[in-house]
Amino acid sequence: MSKAVWGYHEHPKRREPDWDVNPQTDAVREGLARSGFGETSEALYLNSGFTYADSQEAVDSFTDETDHFLYSRFHNPTVSMFEKRLAAIEGAEHCVATGSGMAAMFASLACIVESGDHIVASAAMFSSCHVVITEILPKWGVTYELVKANDKAAWEKALSKKAKAVFIETPSNPLMEITDIRFVSDLAHKVGATVIVDNAMASPVLQKPLELGADVVMYSATKHIDGQGRVLAGALLGSFEYIYEKLIPFTRHTGPSLSAFNAWVLVKSLETMDLRVTRMAENAQTIAEFLETRKEIKSVRYPGLASHPDHEVIKKQMKAGGTTIGIEFAGTQKDAFRFMDSLRIIDISNNLGDSKSLITHPASTTHRRLSPEVQAEMGITPSVLRLSVGLEHIDDLIKDLTQALNS
Repeated sequence: MSKAVWGYHEHPKRREPDWDVNPQTDAVREGLARSGFGETSEALYLNSGFTYADSQEAVDSFTDETDHFLYSRFHNPTVSMFEKRLAAIEGAEHCVATGSGMAAMFASLACIVESGDHIVASAAMFSSCHVVITEILPKWGVTYELVKANDKAAWEKALSKKAKAVFIETPSNPLMEITDIRFVSDLAHKVGATVIVDNAMASPVLQKPLELGADVVMYSATKHIDGQGRVLAGALLGSFEYIYEKLIPFTRHTGPSLSAFNAWVLVKSLETMDLRVTRMAENAQTIAEFLETRKEIKSVRYPGLASHPDHEVIKKQMKAGGTTIGIEFAGTQKDAFRFMDSLRIIDISNNLGDSKSLITHPASTTHRRLSPEVQAEMGITPSVLRLSVGLEHIDDLIKDLTQALNS
């Protein structure tokens, strides 16, 4: 859509800023599409289809001769508001929203690979991403190689030969392994690979992969972007070439569309995302430091700690340590379960990036689909927990963790 339709005000007498505004301002105002009623909040367009003034306008719309919405599986005014706003925050040329994070993840690769292509990916990743790369795409004749996140020599070896795509999850779920995005992107581009970064654990508030050399950024927008446990959504951001020449021809015909209602919820969520993620990361930093002092805890994996093995890389590519902590108990799975069951504020849930603090046991929930051998390779032992830190007052969270550990 043209600038005359999509902007900050949509009133002919109001001028838009002639300076580069801060992403937090974009989070509140970019992509605004007011109706003729001039509402302050964003409009919600729940319709499936659109009408045309005459037959020729329909033809011109389908041949891209004019800007006109066609069908909500292709694009929708409310969904477009979310896409434009998130693209402005990310600093991307374009964005495509999807119905879930996994729809975005699958589409990011499926739109560019074909039989005979090769994918290189970080070995530590969410279990469903692992299934897509190691089980589903190989049925299409796509090969893969998994590389330990921070093993530079292994990345150099893996990317010494041709690859179609590189998929990186950093920080990884659940043990916060870190991949040097700039280092891997430089290697990948030398062999013609498209670099896709799953940035869900960091959010666009704390990490900007495109600025670090990545080609595509992927989100489960269910996490920090909504971050309030309400809707499922995903998003892919990148260049005009990738979005319009690769991704949209795939999504247009396969239909992983985001609903207009969920998009409307996300548009409003973006207004507070920076505030929420910043406070959640502050809480997580304090909790991670606290957990390191407890004898019941064998290890704490949090990007904000100086004890993290990749702390120097983290300082280069993240603004803060994020909202999620990997915890390994000194005891058994039974001890970890007893601790979880003793919590009075923190909920047991497999979601993360939420305003409510949540804890889960990855081996038996989020990563249960993976074999014991793959779990072991990822460091996911029976005594590992993943804590997603929310917006509750830090004093209450520390008290809750303390009483549960003491019990």
